[in-house]
Amino acid sequence: MEPLIRLENIKKNYYLGKNVLQVLKGINLSVYPNEYVALMGPSGSGKSTLMNILGCLDTPTEGRYFLNGQDVSHMDDDALAAVRNKQIGFVFQQFNLLPRLNALENVAMPLIYSGVSKKEREEKARAMLEKVGLGERWNHRPNELSGGQCQRVAIARALVNDPAIILADEPTGNLDSKTSIEIMDIFAQIHASGNTVILVTHEEDIAEHAHRIIRLRDGIIESDRQNEKIRQLAT
Repeated sequence: MEPLIRLENIKKNYYLGKNVLQVLKGINLSVYPNEYVALMGPSGSGKSTLMNILGCLDTPTEGRYFLNGQDVSHMDDDALAAVRNKQIGFVFQQFNLLPRLNALENVAMPLIYSGVSKKEREEKARAMLEKVGLGERWNHRPNELSGGQCQRVAIARALVNDPAIILADEPTGNLDSKTSIEIMDIFAQIHASGNTVILVTHEEDIAEHAHRIIRLRDGIIESDRQNEKIRQLAT
């Protein structure tokens, strides 16, 4: 099986005057279709920078990134935006919902950029809201929803374009423990339905939901292991 994601010697530098800050120092990584990966690391480890590269929000200084067989390492912004819209669904800690739009309109937003008709946008958005248990709240704006409900809307929005990859950045960071478990149950269902899930988190209990845990430190991969608890449950 070919990897969905393949990183070859990825380096990322930032230039501060004459000084060079090396954030990623040669990352080699493959992620296969329908994997469930947690990406962890302390502040300054490079995990946020790596997440931005994986999500085609940034490009590496050196190295090559193949996404679904396509080299996206040095694409321009417009090309990267097209790749993101078709292949990657994002879920953020802060939800990033548009406050003046209701849940249905927020979920349908990515489909506008894909040229989907209004009728089909609404049908797909309703189906995604049903999938995350918010079908009856479709006409509520973000300020009329709880934090957990806002995150469900954000997950529905991430799914609406049928992306291969769901990239979640600290998706439970603003939620209480009970709601966090409910959100992680939704991610488990997403993975079970065939999506590749990459979860960025600093919380050990959240990372333990993933099947594979990758830890970064000082810009390199410190460890990459299968989650034995999940493996034992599967067998």
